[in-house]
Amino acid sequence: MKNTPFTHKHIALGAKMAPFAGYNMPISYTGINDEHATVRNNAGVFDVSHMGEFIVKGPQALELIQRVTTNDASKLTNGKAQYSSFTNNEGGIVDDLIVYCLEENKSYMIVVNASNIEKDWAWMGSHNIHNAETHNISEKTCLLAIQGPNACKIIQQLTDVDILNLKYYTFVRGVFAGVSNVIVSATGYTGSGGVEIYFEDADGNADKIWDAIFEVGTPLGVKPIGLAARDTLRLEMGYCLYGNDIDDTTTPLEAGLGWITKLNKPVAFTAQAILEKQKAAGIQRKLIGFEMVARGIPRHDYLIKDAAGNNIGKVTSGTQAPSLNKAIGLGYVTIENAALDSEIFIDIRNNPVKAKVVKFPFS
Repeated sequence: MKNTPFTHKHIALGAKMAPFAGYNMPISYTGINDEHATVRNNAGVFDVSHMGEFIVKGPQALELIQRVTTNDASKLTNGKAQYSSFTNNEGGIVDDLIVYCLEENKSYMIVVNASNIEKDWAWMGSHNIHNAETHNISEKTCLLAIQGPNACKIIQQLTDVDILNLKYYTFVRGVFAGVSNVIVSATGYTGSGGVEIYFEDADGNADKIWDAIFEVGTPLGVKPIGLAARDTLRLEMGYCLYGNDIDDTTTPLEAGLGWITKLNKPVAFTAQAILEKQKAAGIQRKLIGFEMVARGIPRHDYLIKDAAGNNIGKVTSGTQAPSLNKAIGLGYVTIENAALDSEIFIDIRNNPVKAKVVKFPFS
């Protein structure tokens, strides 16, 4: 099992640790509800250094990215980022990801999920027919997510770059806590604002940045946050988790990701023709959000039924939402049962428990 450059920090702080995507990761420190509330109301720090980062550069860089991703990366200019996905030959999602434009038409960074690093690297390589220059920098890249409504205000004092006015899905590069060439990106997985910072694991950078953040942040209530609260935060927003809500068998159109699936790109991406046909014919199932009407907590793989008891789908994610004081979930259902306010039933221990389809984000 691998460690991140911050594993010793988590253990010293008494975090509950567990294996995740091959890494020894902090699941919680003070408890999910407390950590969740910290991010929603103030600011918290996630170690997400287990995520993967690829550099694609050279004259063929954009062509390769266009060939393997569903969004249109030709729209990106320096300092902008884009949510996208890889699709397989059948139209399923290999991974969801973010593309960062480091230098327009010349250099890009792709950030992928930790559990898919090897799969994604091989997939991208198999489509690199024009030999774009690629580098897997995952092992030497640190990534911290400082998330919450007060995050940028608290850490602005650690850098000369303007992060207070950083627009969503843009980024800057500069010195942060005395470390040079740090990427500060207005992205995240919580829906509460904040930034993610990328930097090289060298010369004590990890300790230097972690310590600086908590030196200025601890008096203002900043806390380390584990992956359990990261999951409840993203679920309240209706954000997909790879391996639960999307995978190689679900298409972007079924997952509600048509907005990152550009079917008129100048360079056709993998399975574009399949998704064009699916869009024309209409999807048969759809990822929906639901809230429980009767008492019960939905869990991954619970069956979803209609009023007559027919199986119409499965739960992909579910929890008791800390900010909302209600049980919520995501799941795929037949298109006939996907309309807002539709009545559905979650099979909890062979008991059909009433729920209804609602919109994202949950409220």
